[in-house]
Amino acid sequence: MYKVVIIGGGWSGCAAALAARKAGAEVTLLEKTDMLLGLGNVGGIMRNNGRFTAAEENIALGARELFDITDRCSRHVNIDFPGHKHASLYDVMKVEPNVRRLLREKGVDVRLMARAVDVVLQKSGRGAGGSGDQNRRSGIGHPGETRRSNTAPFDNGDMQDAVIEKLILAGNPAGIGGDSEQTIEGDVFVETTGSTGPMGNCLTYGNGCCMCVLRCPAFGPRVSISARAGGSDIMGRRRDGSFGAFSGSGKLEKGSLSAEIQKKLNEEGVVVIPLPHEAVKKEKLDMKVCKQYALQEFAENIVLLDTGYAKIMTPFFDLETLRQIPGFENARYADPYAGGKGNSIRYLSVAERDNTMRVMKIRNLFCGGEKSGLFVGHTEAISTGSLAGHNAVRYLKGMRPLELPAGIAIGDLIAYANKSLESEDGLMTRYTFSGAEYFQRMKDKGFYSTDPDEIRQRIRRFGLENIYDDRLL
Repeated sequence: MYKVVIIGGGWSGCAAALAARKAGAEVTLLEKTDMLLGLGNVGGIMRNNGRFTAAEENIALGARELFDITDRCSRHVNIDFPGHKHASLYDVMKVEPNVRRLLREKGVDVRLMARAVDVVLQKSGRGAGGSGDQNRRSGIGHPGETRRSNTAPFDNGDMQDAVIEKLILAGNPAGIGGDSEQTIEGDVFVETTGSTGPMGNCLTYGNGCCMCVLRCPAFGPRVSISARAGGSDIMGRRRDGSFGAFSGSGKLEKGSLSAEIQKKLNEEGVVVIPLPHEAVKKEKLDMKVCKQYALQEFAENIVLLDTGYAKIMTPFFDLETLRQIPGFENARYADPYAGGKGNSIRYLSVAERDNTMRVMKIRNLFCGGEKSGLFVGHTEAISTGSLAGHNAVRYLKGMRPLELPAGIAIGDLIAYANKSLESEDGLMTRYTFSGAEYFQRMKDKGFYSTDPDEIRQRIRRFGLENIYDDRLL
């Protein structure tokens, strides 16, 4: 059986693994930490604004499994908070075990604490840069240091494109089974490693490493597989010209908040508390990854969402100031997700790709999630990962890869975000179904809908209903 190897076990990697497995491939999923879902473990927001439409598009395409889990694990449904309608808030402590069980039930080989650190390319004649009759192990390089250099469509017949033969894995960080370097071979690879880290990037472009949920000091930093294989990575920018963006929220222990706040969170899912004038820091809005939350309300108020923890919708809020506000006298951050000083820095390693999610210059590498663009959110990750996993199997089958049409929201987002990266302004924009520029585009093009039947009819008109359920191998 042909083998698909997924690198990175966040929402996008899990979606890619499910899609490739349903299409008939043997699938191995590598995750460098001891938990799946990555930043999804501090997320919790689904179906808000245009994400409702995108979720239903994914379900109609045949990628319903992960949405079934988040729906089933939601603590609150159909809630509103500033700038957002009909959101679901899933319990961040329940979703990951459910996803892990689902993958293993489907026959995905889930390997935790398995960190890919390099690649071995096929022999000369297929690999970029040629190396005679010897297999080529990539150079080290700085993840995310290069810029877009080639915007031409992927050439399926270009013999200069590199071909990955196998991955080099680091020794087990826990020392279980020895420390020796390991390899894993595959026929096609999907990179969903995200764009956050390694730790040095958070030191350089943020407020330092405070042990975010990615836990680089414990499990090792993210490595750009696309860059190691000879591809070019793109770095997103902020409006002031600096690189990356702050992760958009933190987690407070609910038990550290007042009884009144806890009660309202548990019953209503949302608490909005006005800030005193001296605590308002509007400049933080420009630092956020999630521009759909870069609204005045999020600077002038503390906005809390109930995801099992109290999710505070700000990239950071120093603890000393927070504890001066009634109800927060004993507040403390959780996980340890250091919202008091700063969170992880994202968008420092985005692969160049075409609209089928294939990585430029590497024949058998696809990508999804933040690795594939300046995307924000779990729904966006699932959308791109599902397409990447499905197309990985089409590649094995020798079939033409699927490019989702611009007449549906998912296809339009993938193409629009990719095209936008050709401009300087595009490098400063974030793309999400739930707000900011792209949600307005959804409404302008008539994509936004909260009617599942209407959305399914749209998918059906393009002949794509349940296409991710097709067994190809």
